[in-house]
Amino acid sequence: MIAPQALKQGDLIYITAPAKSIDEPPVLYAKHFFESHGYRVEISKNCFGEHNYFSGTDQQRQADLQYGIDHPEVKAILCARGGYGCVRILDGIQWANMLREPKWLIGFSDITVFHHRLNNLGVQSIHGTMSLNFEKNSQETFETLMNALEGNSYEISSPTNENNREGISSGNLIGGNLSIVYSLLGTNDAYNFEDSILFLEDLAEHYYHLDRMFFALKKAGALDKIKGLIIGGMTDLEDTTVPFGMTLEELVLQHFQFRKIPICFDFPAGHIDDNRALVFGKMVTLEVTKEEIKLLI
Repeated sequence: MIAPQALKQGDLIYITAPAKSIDEPPVLYAKHFFESHGYRVEISKNCFGEHNYFSGTDQQRQADLQYGIDHPEVKAILCARGGYGCVRILDGIQWANMLREPKWLIGFSDITVFHHRLNNLGVQSIHGTMSLNFEKNSQETFETLMNALEGNSYEISSPTNENNREGISSGNLIGGNLSIVYSLLGTNDAYNFEDSILFLEDLAEHYYHLDRMFFALKKAGALDKIKGLIIGGMTDLEDTTVPFGMTLEELVLQHFQFRKIPICFDFPAGHIDDNRALVFGKMVTLEVTKEEIKLLI
């Protein structure tokens, strides 16, 4: 996998909104953050636009992202927020300049769509916080984000969960939002799950829908190919009036009765304030012990 160039002070970071619309204050907050760290920042033409649910028409959002990909000085593209809309512009983007001069693309949630495409192109990307969330994010969020952007190796550790499966494994880190990963199974953008460490997170899903998505991963062969599983923030989960009857841990672990791979829950990444940066496409090591979880990036 190709690692984009590590950022240095004075480099240009470009902020764009490829999905749902966003107000100015969080984008300006993110702009100030990077400028305070010595970077230049440019905001896309339609970043503060509004077209129904989206920040602009499909054509406007596509043009904004294309501008960042093609701009010779842009070294990193920060997505302002997720929501929905990335898949609508995915196939209209010309990705050739990402291969000629790779640059970091940063985001999570709906941005998982772009992580899929870049992973299949052989370019690393960053599953990390976006402008919308900067004001509430933890210090560790920003420390890991800057380490990822500046090309430093780093470690993420977190407390254990009694349902974790102990073990150590190395593999290519992939994943993102479970609903997006599920939606792209069987498409030309689906991940290659072979020998990977799979990270998953989600927001406001019903337990039965999570169960359905894990069965889809199983039936697609993904769960037989991975070498480790990281479950991040599963935020604001919902149950049915008649309870589904299984916890998150139970509905995940039912698929691993006969496979001994490291599995951890409550990892600090996803739709949570402590949303630490992950470098997708990088070889990482996952260590799950009784005492803690460690991910070496």
